[in-house]
Amino acid sequence: MVSLESNKLFRELTPAELESLRGATRELSFAAGQPIFRQGDPGEGIYFVKEGRVLISTGVDRGDSKVFTKAGPGDFFGEMAVLDEEPRSADATADQATTVYFISRPQLLLLLERMPRLAAALLRDISRRVRIFNDQYIREVFEAERLQLVGRFASSIVHDLKNPLHIIGISADMACEPAATVASRQVAKVRIRKQVERISNMVNELLEFTQGAHTDFVLAPMSYNAFVEPLIEEIQQELAVKSVKIEYLNRPPAVLVRINPQRLSRVFHNLVGNAADAMAGGGAVRLRFSQAGQELITELEDTGKGIAPQVMDRLFQAFATYGKANGTGLGLSICKKIVQDHHGRIYARNVPNGGAVFAFTLPVSAAKPESR
Repeated sequence: MVSLESNKLFRELTPAELESLRGATRELSFAAGQPIFRQGDPGEGIYFVKEGRVLISTGVDRGDSKVFTKAGPGDFFGEMAVLDEEPRSADATADQATTVYFISRPQLLLLLERMPRLAAALLRDISRRVRIFNDQYIREVFEAERLQLVGRFASSIVHDLKNPLHIIGISADMACEPAATVASRQVAKVRIRKQVERISNMVNELLEFTQGAHTDFVLAPMSYNAFVEPLIEEIQQELAVKSVKIEYLNRPPAVLVRINPQRLSRVFHNLVGNAADAMAGGGAVRLRFSQAGQELITELEDTGKGIAPQVMDRLFQAFATYGKANGTGLGLSICKKIVQDHHGRIYARNVPNGGAVFAFTLPVSAAKPESR
């Protein structure tokens, strides 16, 4: 129990001021669960808790309410609607049997006008509580954003894992067929191993991306056509169920580039997969290769609707996505990082007749490629 005189707001008042305060104050009692005021009520006065506890809450989605503060002995509440003459912005409910000191709005304004020390004490305490509320709000916002971020990463991982898991399932069924030959089982085994390795690489890259770490990896010299052609054949098998085909506008050149095949294959998988997602009714992804000086340029052009203007400027940022049922845009962010780790650059544009072009560059090695 806190007496009126011992309340922190009134400790600096003179005996005459305390006497005026007592004359302006009356005690009110509330049973547990009883409303003191409701959101939208007029701000008829301010309350100081003598004993008990009051819950201050506000409505949230689906009719639920959220308690954002609790007022105990010595605390006050209901001052904002009194000072700004606006309706109550929250509910106040007795959490247990509670007694409060109540000062009506006209009496409070008169006291503040006559007692500068009371006005200063009230202002200091309101400022302190606003700071506490802001800190709590910021923590809750960061927590909500963190959970949302986790959800978006989970969505991205599930989206990216669907294709390799689908191939693993088909290959396992093929290997378990009673009439399966030794050769067909060997093919299934190789496909399953490749997809397991692909999943492992994808998870490692996601972890690397989320942790912001830089993982060193070896760039080994390799003929570009020896890398691209078997990879495209593998990806084409995945696209068969989506009625999307891959076409060469020209063959990949037999020039020497320094690459990490596992990581660079992720760029092809992501870019072709995004293009297939953009062509729900089927279509084609056309590959074009060219060389400008010491840069090897790879272009992937699809026959979809093109890149939405709303996302063009932030296309390679994490989670920049628009109009897709699945995915978060994380795949393009990973593509950008992989290409940059290969000392190249990645970019995109729309084409006049519809569709989009995603392109990336790689430095051409000075050495000559070995004969195949």
